[in-house]
Amino acid sequence: MFRFGNPEYLWLFAAMPLLLALYLYLNIRKRKDVEKMGSLVTLRMMMPELSLKRSYLKFWLIFGALCTGIFLVARPQFGTKVETVEKEGIELVIAIDVSNSMLATDLSPDRLSRARQILSRLIDVRRNDKIALIVFAGEAYVQMPLTSDTQSAKIFLNSIDPSLVPLQGTAIADAIRLGMSSFSADKEVSRAMVIITDAEDHEGNAAELAADAAKAGVMVNVMGVGSPTGSPLPGLSSGSNYLTDSEGNVVVSRLNEEMAMAIAHSGGGLYVRADNSNSAIRALEAQLDGLETTRTASLSYSEYDEQFPLLGWFLLVILFLEVLIYDKKNRLFRNVRLFR
Repeated sequence: MFRFGNPEYLWLFAAMPLLLALYLYLNIRKRKDVEKMGSLVTLRMMMPELSLKRSYLKFWLIFGALCTGIFLVARPQFGTKVETVEKEGIELVIAIDVSNSMLATDLSPDRLSRARQILSRLIDVRRNDKIALIVFAGEAYVQMPLTSDTQSAKIFLNSIDPSLVPLQGTAIADAIRLGMSSFSADKEVSRAMVIITDAEDHEGNAAELAADAAKAGVMVNVMGVGSPTGSPLPGLSSGSNYLTDSEGNVVVSRLNEEMAMAIAHSGGGLYVRADNSNSAIRALEAQLDGLETTRTASLSYSEYDEQFPLLGWFLLVILFLEVLIYDKKNRLFRNVRLFR
């Protein structure tokens, strides 16, 4: 597939016809001025070394150089570029809770939006790591497999919402189990998990699985999202401001901090509670920075490969030829009739 990286510069081609018209006008005017001195045939005999064709050729070379320059700054791109990139980092699996309880507003603007902001920050600071994304509620799914192209993870941020997992719940155990299978087979690299959750309606034996992960060399960290006092859940339908149970009582979602701490303790990691500041994310960054990094090589793909270097060389050749061509015939090549 072909495209231009900066297509707005192609508008400069609108000036090319004006430039051509100006050159033709000046050339005609020059010819008329010369004819005032006498016949062109006689003047050519008086100036045998003058070559009008060389002058024309120099103009067209400059004209071609300008057109090539416009294509160059517009950055033509074609195909796919593959690079081998070496990074020194760890393998990190991030599991984010997308259950309906993450829509509570005890964090601004709500738990899930704050979790996405934290995830974006974490991806930015861990750009040398290999990262995998997992979403979970009543079940867990791999949203992005382990990759060193961490910026690609941001593509998925806006799509993370409760609709990704139809079965409701908080299956942290499933997320840990799926996270363990998401790491590579490389035993030399340090591995860690970060679980972003409110830990409400906890299902399964998450603490036991976190302990097993720690024995396998995977540090399990938990970031609690929400507050222990809780917040009413917004209504899932437009007819109600808050979600109610079968008896008509407003459903209040609370951060299960005790369970979140137990999972992090069993996993040999850190528990932090997210708030509207960056203190929690800084503590988590410091925890991950303590792991030993490993240099790894991986393939990085860019959708488009820049083609402007080829045009740059072509432009240099045109300008070089223009400099070599004189308006007058070179005495050393007087007998060469290339421009006759």
